[in-house]
Amino acid sequence: MAPKMADNARLLLDELLAELEERRRKVLMGGGPERQKKQHEQGKLTARERIDHLLDEGSFVELMPFAEHLETGLMEGLEAPADGVVTGYGTIGGRLVFVFSQDFTVLGGSLGKMHGRKIASLMDLAAKVGAPVIGLNDSAGARIQEGVDSLSGYGEVFYRNAIYSGVIPQISAILGPCAGGAVYSPAMTDFVLMSRRAYMFITGPEVIKSVTKEEVSFEALGGADVHMEKSGVAHLEGEDDREVLDLIKKLLSYLPQSSRERPPVLEPQDDPHRPVPEVLDIVHPDAKRPYNMHALIRAILDGGEFLEIQPRFARNIIVGLGRLGGYPVGVIANNPRFMAGALDINASDKAARFIRTMDAFGIPLLTFVDVTGFLPGVAQEHGGIIRHGAKMLFAYAEATVPKITLIVRKAYGGAYLAMNSKDMGADVVLAWPTAAVAVMGAEGAANIVFRREIQTSPNPEETRRKKIEEYRRAFDNPWVAAGRGYIDDVIDPAETRRLLYRHLRMLWEKKEERPWKRHDNIPL
Repeated sequence: MAPKMADNARLLLDELLAELEERRRKVLMGGGPERQKKQHEQGKLTARERIDHLLDEGSFVELMPFAEHLETGLMEGLEAPADGVVTGYGTIGGRLVFVFSQDFTVLGGSLGKMHGRKIASLMDLAAKVGAPVIGLNDSAGARIQEGVDSLSGYGEVFYRNAIYSGVIPQISAILGPCAGGAVYSPAMTDFVLMSRRAYMFITGPEVIKSVTKEEVSFEALGGADVHMEKSGVAHLEGEDDREVLDLIKKLLSYLPQSSRERPPVLEPQDDPHRPVPEVLDIVHPDAKRPYNMHALIRAILDGGEFLEIQPRFARNIIVGLGRLGGYPVGVIANNPRFMAGALDINASDKAARFIRTMDAFGIPLLTFVDVTGFLPGVAQEHGGIIRHGAKMLFAYAEATVPKITLIVRKAYGGAYLAMNSKDMGADVVLAWPTAAVAVMGAEGAANIVFRREIQTSPNPEETRRKKIEEYRRAFDNPWVAAGRGYIDDVIDPAETRRLLYRHLRMLWEKKEERPWKRHDNIPL
């Protein structure tokens, strides 16, 4: 090439590179310094700062940074850098993840057609390579200026939430206002985490006031307290953006990259054969005395570490993640401190959802049983406890991961079956000597079985007391169930950790085939 032509080519290239640099600078600025300042004043990070905190340093690779809105409807002339969402991939602890982060400084993080297409494209790529998708949500909802195109963008995302469910882990962080359509995608993902500075709802306070005349604040309608305690929409909460992002990292440490891979097993730092005599001080043999089930779980898991999921919702049942000898486990446990551990509508939903999530990603189930039954009451019956309780039975039965059950004290009636009994598919069932497996408790059973004898006795109270004790000796113990093969072993509580670990290792390579079907039909 002649020197003059070479110089011209270089000048042209320099101009193109300068244009590229300027375009990229505008994209990186998002909605501009003033809006970013306002974001910080509200105690929130910007979309890109969130990604930087979440991912390993320097690992983020952005995709489609120059995407623009379609200039349809009322959008003509409006600037929306990256169309209000930053998308790309990087690593967390060296493991590949895909992430999208909505930029509230750009049109309030509202979702338009290209915004939705960017997220959908990212999800497609994540599914192809088999890696988690993390959504950092901070959005006012549908971009009204784009009309029906905005709804189409949501449809693209919702569709992929559904078809990739159980294929790759999907995690949503609610880090700002999320209203209308913005809340449905998170609700379809595996885990929802909320900042205490965020809120989510279908219709906001102003709409509610205009329609129903009810007055309510943003926080009272859809703040973290609401979704952690009442609705059950959120699974984990953090004080601010950074705390939520750190929780995502912790959560991912238990999950596989996809359903095709095993969850990560770590080298145990805590002797898996360690005796746990302290559990004898935690659980009182008197079945009427409550105890701290959380303390029991932590005594058995590695290092006492337990990541509880939905800790403030349906507190009568406990679910969460931990490790046993380095192996990840999903824990389900009755909580005798609330409703005596009885199963109600919300507890059944909470447990069923968690069981299915663990099964989808190959994480073994470890169940601690101390349950008096399903919660009685007109409100429960009218609310559909039959249907909701059936979800829990269904979830355990359909799960093909290793399933180990430990009966600590009470295991009564249908709730005993719902807590992963042998007949419902448990691979191994262990029990402590304090266990009582029966159709119902001794007092209730004696009143029914010996009713006539008690009523006709000269001393009904004395006869009733004797019959209760008679029933207790005959049935309210682990020995009848063990004798029938419903319990694999009655163990010394101090040996619990060692034996659970041995059984877990034995079951790790478990493979269980089921009849072919299009899909199941869980009683939703």
